[in-house]
Amino acid sequence: MRHDGDHGRWRQGNPGGHDGGTPHPPTPHPHTPAPGARPSGRHVARDTPPSSPPATDTWHRPSPRTLLSHCSWLGAPLGSFVLAVLATGGRPGARVWISLAVVAVVFATLTALGSLSWLRTHYRVTADALELRTGLLTRRTRSVPLHRVRNVDLTAHPVQRALGLVVLRAGTGGHGQVSLDALSRADAERLRAELLARAGRTDADDPVLSTADPRWLRYAPLTFWVFGGVLAAAGAVWRVLDGMGVEPWRIGFVRRAFDEFGNSALWVTVPLLILAVTVLGTIGSVVLYAETWWRYRLERTDADTLRVRHGLLTTRSVSIERARLRGVVLREPLLLRTGGGATVRAVAGGLGDREENRKRSTLLPPAPRSEGERVCAGVLGEHVDTDGLRPHPPVARRRRVVRVLLWCVLPPTVVLAVLGALLTPVLLYCALGWLLVSTPVACALADDAYRALGHALRGRWLVIRSGSLTRDTVLLDRGAVLAWTFTRTPFARRAGVVTATAAVAAGEEAYRIRDMAAAEAAAFANAATPGMLREFLVPVGEGR
Repeated sequence: MRHDGDHGRWRQGNPGGHDGGTPHPPTPHPHTPAPGARPSGRHVARDTPPSSPPATDTWHRPSPRTLLSHCSWLGAPLGSFVLAVLATGGRPGARVWISLAVVAVVFATLTALGSLSWLRTHYRVTADALELRTGLLTRRTRSVPLHRVRNVDLTAHPVQRALGLVVLRAGTGGHGQVSLDALSRADAERLRAELLARAGRTDADDPVLSTADPRWLRYAPLTFWVFGGVLAAAGAVWRVLDGMGVEPWRIGFVRRAFDEFGNSALWVTVPLLILAVTVLGTIGSVVLYAETWWRYRLERTDADTLRVRHGLLTTRSVSIERARLRGVVLREPLLLRTGGGATVRAVAGGLGDREENRKRSTLLPPAPRSEGERVCAGVLGEHVDTDGLRPHPPVARRRRVVRVLLWCVLPPTVVLAVLGALLTPVLLYCALGWLLVSTPVACALADDAYRALGHALRGRWLVIRSGSLTRDTVLLDRGAVLAWTFTRTPFARRAGVVTATAAVAAGEEAYRIRDMAAAEAAAFANAATPGMLREFLVPVGEGR
């Protein structure tokens, strides 16, 4: 293989694969159960929307209850006002009243603008397109051909649910999306059925791929946000009170808590504080998990569409077109992996930009790893073996050990040592303690990251695994790979390794095989996508 620099990128017009513009070949009909799926006898009595009415040129307007749902933003400022009143013993200061007056003025302004916007918003479904008219001073009409509709999602936050409203989003692939805020639930279900029917999709009774299990709640606390969430919430409350002129440290119970615990021994105070944060974080994570994934269900709505539905207060329904599905990612963060859990994400196009894709691509919440493997098999239509992957050269282990020591162990040690030399010898002992404790932990994580490295070809699938703090096993359709990029830094060139990146028009858009042997990188990429690198390869012994 020849190239002029350390970065090479080669493209080819899809030799028997995917060229980015041609829809992905349809998967087998979902009535044939995939290996690993639940027994085919399990069918779902789904809520079938009413039959879609014929096309009409009549313009419709969102539900008038939309104006009430827009008032939900008042919850935060009014809650802050009540909190300030309680914190000041019922005697709020001038800044609190000024803030309340500003909220009232903003509320009146936004309500007026919202009323005008509602009056000027209309939509209709013609024989060929979904049309939406919006705008106050400048009228804007957006028309989306029905054959371009890839998915139709329904979402409702608690206020909308109480009012019987739903936000409908029709995705058109790429970054295109039409949003109707908000429709009555009956109208939204009817419009969703009509859009999918006009786009060539029909609902059908199919077995679900996965449903919620209350036992999965045990995986909710297995995340670092158990601690970060509590600190973030405390910081938000502190900022709100401080912004309204309330000094949190002068509140009675806060001052008494500081006086009592501050005078106690630190060896008692610090463990109690950590225990309190852990308990609050655990409770919060369980509540958040239950609210987000209540009534979770992953199902096939027809031969072309997967749908994920979940939510207690805020309901969410995300549809993924199977023709745009390029694979799945089995994700195992460190704490979740320790508890035997995993999550599953879809590698799919048509879900918006990268941030939207990350939010909407989750197929399975934290659940047992066996359930994750079963969902992967059901979504892909076949079981893909992820064991026995090709290992990476031993030099990859050394590179990870060096990185973690240089970036995680050494900087805090140096900072503490310098401060100890300048200020107090106590920090010198802290530097030594950090060095002794963090070094074996860092080396263990580096060794775990090396053992996680692996890649292989399994039929039509490219399997890539890497990571320690977050371990990802990517099952990628080989026909979806559009290009390969090979990257070698000076240190990597000296070590004889290279990072190969598969470019895909879906998901994260780039999936890396890190630190694979340089001698086999091009041959492996060529085997994964036959013919794509043919012109850059030379037989062994030639070109010398």
